[in-house]
Amino acid sequence: MKKALHLSLSMMMALLVFVGCTPAQSAEDRVIKTEIPVRPAGQTDVLQLTCAPIPNVRVAIIGLGMRGPGAAHRFAHIPGVEVVALCDVLESNTKRVNASLVAAGKPKAQEFFGDTAVWREVTKLPNVDLVYVATPWASHATMGVQAMKDGKHVAIEVPAAMNLQEIWDLVNTSEATRKHCMQLENCVYDFYELTTLNMAQQGLFGEVLHTEGAYIHNLEPFWNSYWNNWRLEYNIEHYGDLYPTHGIGPVCQVLNMHRGDKMNTLVSMQTKTVCIPEFIKKTTGRDVSKDFRNGDHTTTLINTEKGKTINIQHNVATPRPYDRMYQLTGTKGFANKYPVEGYALEASQVDSTITKNHENLSGHDFVSGAVKAELMAKYKHPIVNAELEETAKKVGGHGGMDYIMDYRLIYCLQNGLPLDMDVYDLAEWCSLIELSKISIENQSAPVAVPDFTRGAWDKVDGLKLAL
Repeated sequence: MKKALHLSLSMMMALLVFVGCTPAQSAEDRVIKTEIPVRPAGQTDVLQLTCAPIPNVRVAIIGLGMRGPGAAHRFAHIPGVEVVALCDVLESNTKRVNASLVAAGKPKAQEFFGDTAVWREVTKLPNVDLVYVATPWASHATMGVQAMKDGKHVAIEVPAAMNLQEIWDLVNTSEATRKHCMQLENCVYDFYELTTLNMAQQGLFGEVLHTEGAYIHNLEPFWNSYWNNWRLEYNIEHYGDLYPTHGIGPVCQVLNMHRGDKMNTLVSMQTKTVCIPEFIKKTTGRDVSKDFRNGDHTTTLINTEKGKTINIQHNVATPRPYDRMYQLTGTKGFANKYPVEGYALEASQVDSTITKNHENLSGHDFVSGAVKAELMAKYKHPIVNAELEETAKKVGGHGGMDYIMDYRLIYCLQNGLPLDMDVYDLAEWCSLIELSKISIENQSAPVAVPDFTRGAWDKVDGLKLAL
């Protein structure tokens, strides 16, 4: 018996050494931590930040390539908005978008173009309330910080920051200036995601324990559409989850991140690289196989303070259908968007007026299309009334969610309300870019997710979109 016990302990010691954890080194000691800078003296958090109402919001748009023109089009349909400045490296882009504003019956905007530094003149303009940044990723944070320093609110396309230094610069500047800094994450405004958020907040899924999200989108048909090939080059030079916000944004809202819960640690891993180097060689003859850094598929797992888990994936390389995964697993129900959009609920969670003319619900199968339609009608999120939904679908932008995103941004500014997404959402969602890289380069070691609120993560009780 003693010999068997001795062998068992020896085997256990060997296993601990194998996984990199000795008895003197706790699991917490193995977690890689990044610096959380001390909040500058005199600053406080900007949770639930409100600012003076702006009845007529004057907007400057920087970047008129793939995203900026759509924003100008949408703003032309939102009451109380004037696009007063347009900025792009290319004169042709600036003039084309300005012509579209005039054609829509709007005043001609001031034009800025010619080089990559001309944007600096835009953030200094005295007649601008909101700077809307839709440039390549590498310039997002720099422009956002400067816009706030110049006294403007700022809305930045995704990802708004590419590393932790940029994230902390945006957080500190928003806190110092008391200016809104919002990331333009449109997927939280998808009609299904909004309705499912409301259902979760009404308790239909019980306690949500696990969530999933992703950006899985084969970009092979689009690589050459990016100015100077910037997005492809970024994937060559960097690795990790480079585009996490579409996947993580909606599920973080369901889980009340920094509104009663927080992400604690993550682990990431990636596959080897095959598809994109082959595409580059096939289309250009350039061999980047030895230099390409980003894996074809990246997976990140996250745990939270309240015992929840999140699975986030990134894949812009392989030939598979578009998928944001969006999935909620709760104690009393389940929601899934891709590849099948539907709900599975215990019968006790569904009002009898919905189920009386339909099948009995068991929680083991998706509800029928008829029940799903009734659920989505009953639990339509209160920020989306019939008129807004009709206009959003008419104006467009990824099926209307882009319009709702811009409408909500303007609505909150006009009414002096907290924005739906704050600078801490921006920070948490973008932090996966560098944190996943750190985990991957350390053999998928656990990495701590910084508390960007610096201790105020449970100060707000749940996500509440202002009405």
